[in-house]
Amino acid sequence: MKEKIKILAKEFAPWVIDIRHHIHAHPELSFEEVNTSKYIQSKLSEMNVEFETGYVNTGIVASIKCTHADSKSIALRADIDALPILEKNECDYRSQNNGVMHACGHDAHTAALLGVIKIINQLKGELTGTYTFIFQPAEEKLPGGASLMIKEGLFEKHDVDLILAQHVTPQIDTGKVGFRSGMFMASTDEIYIEVIGKGGHAAMPHLYNNPLLIASDLLLKLSSNFSTDFLKSMGIEIPTVLAFGYVEGKGATNVVPDKVDLQGTFRTFNEEWRSKAHQRIMDICSEVSNQYDAQVLCNIVKGYPFLTNDEALTEKAMILSKEFLGAENVISLEPRMTAEDFAFYSQIKPACFYRIGTGNNNLGTRNNVHTANFDIDENSLEVMVGLMSYLAIQQ
Repeated sequence: MKEKIKILAKEFAPWVIDIRHHIHAHPELSFEEVNTSKYIQSKLSEMNVEFETGYVNTGIVASIKCTHADSKSIALRADIDALPILEKNECDYRSQNNGVMHACGHDAHTAALLGVIKIINQLKGELTGTYTFIFQPAEEKLPGGASLMIKEGLFEKHDVDLILAQHVTPQIDTGKVGFRSGMFMASTDEIYIEVIGKGGHAAMPHLYNNPLLIASDLLLKLSSNFSTDFLKSMGIEIPTVLAFGYVEGKGATNVVPDKVDLQGTFRTFNEEWRSKAHQRIMDICSEVSNQYDAQVLCNIVKGYPFLTNDEALTEKAMILSKEFLGAENVISLEPRMTAEDFAFYSQIKPACFYRIGTGNNNLGTRNNVHTANFDIDENSLEVMVGLMSYLAIQQ
């Protein structure tokens, strides 16, 4: 079976690359993936694979039933949305949707999953069980397409035994794959703070209450209260990140604005601590509000939970990957503070989310995801298709 899959992955690689080029050239933002969805549906129809639509408007769930369809049920997921980034790559498949780009590799995930479907569909006479393929919208935007597909009855209609997904990773060489058992990726929350003081002429400080200074002090207090050293001194050794990347005041050289807007993110690996940290953030905002006689309005939008890989499933996936790629090409990974809405699946079903290598120094594919020059070594697509097919079939 391993050799059959490798032969088919190699044979189908040009077809998969063409699909990736089309999707990359026509990216669509989260919850707007109408044409991407139609394109995926057209490829499924070409293969005579059954599918259903309507999940979160643009989501698709395809299925292949093999002999003894009830013996096992394996789900595979790919995300289909893009990011609001202006692409800087100069290539034939460059984004034609100005300001929107597949800068996180979802085009590769989708193309590879279609390649997996092509392999399983060709081999279905030799296989057992049911294979479910989830083309999920809106991974990049809260509340996350995964959570919404679940709410819309995904697992009630498709009671799968386990779920697998892969993610391109430029820091890993093409041909290699990385796994992490247990806690792997952090929860993520969005923080929106409005600091309202009193504006005025900059030359008359007795007449204004400068929200820029209040916001600055607030940022320093939040930073110090969530620093690694401070948390350790409080007996908290859970990986934690509180960071702010947006500050807007809209004043001028001689104009103090009335308010300042702050936006940030909070990430961690423990739900109890997550709730306590949210409260601590709110408390600090209240303390600063009282200290400066200003309004500090804080809104914390709860996002994705932490992603946990089932230990037994991940261990088996690593063994199978060593069989398929060679032991030297399977590596262990550290926990990541990045987040993924695949975490919603991992909270419900045995799950394994792994990182597939796409980095190649000679091709210059080391640029990180979510950057305007991100691209992949397309030789990795053959690996992605072959490995995911093998992991699914051998469960």
